[in-house]
Amino acid sequence: MTTAGDGQRSTAALRPGVAIAGRHIAKSFGHVNALTDAHVTVESGKVVALLGDNGAGKSTFLKCLLGIEKPSSGTLVIADQETTLDTVRDAQRLGVDCIHQDLALAPALSVVDNMFLGHQVRHRGVRGRVGVVARREMSERAAAALEELSIRLPSLSVPVSDLSGGQRQAVAVARAVMWSSTAVLMDEPTAALGARQSEIVCELMRTVAARGLGVLVVSHDLPRVLTVADSVAILWRGETVVETEAEGLTVPDVVATMVGYRKGVA
Repeated sequence: MTTAGDGQRSTAALRPGVAIAGRHIAKSFGHVNALTDAHVTVESGKVVALLGDNGAGKSTFLKCLLGIEKPSSGTLVIADQETTLDTVRDAQRLGVDCIHQDLALAPALSVVDNMFLGHQVRHRGVRGRVGVVARREMSERAAAALEELSIRLPSLSVPVSDLSGGQRQAVAVARAVMWSSTAVLMDEPTAALGARQSEIVCELMRTVAARGLGVLVVSHDLPRVLTVADSVAILWRGETVVETEAEGLTVPDVVATMVGYRKGVA
């Protein structure tokens, strides 16, 4: 079985269970309580939408799941095991990665170089010791990762600045999946994208989940996220007030809960 960091993975090797979860997470910054009782569970092979109005605590919750912030209290679970995270590297070692809203791509670098940013493969022997990277191997592995997700690009050697917004988002998704074995977190993945590009990204969420990873997506694009998610968690003033299946939920119901008119969705 391959491990996180190999960049390749057998879906069959991923067992069902909890990919990632935060249970009763609280986080305070001085006298400010950003989270009071946030809980979300993402099972392997499922897409969960984390929703909430601005200031509800979504970003803080994601940072806790990624090791960027340390919870004041509560429990983190990754791959069915309770754990603590001190750094982002800790989360990555456990097979968790994130696609941030700004994508964190290097515009001047090629698709291949972006997908291997921080993971460059070096030649074996003397050439590797002096820093020569194995570009053919990297290109082949990048092409295979994109093909697995049915992502088609005009070229892997062009700088990502030459790609459309949707194509850049697809590269960010493929990179995260390439180096993840447990869960992928997505922060506003359809922001600033057109309708068709947003549909492509939503299709990628389902493709990623079908490979056995857990997918947690933060989004304000309620109509689309309700169609792609298996379940929904709604944060309100730092507390999870709803955690339920997405089927049957309507946008007005979700919005009413998000803004605090009522706790609970009929």
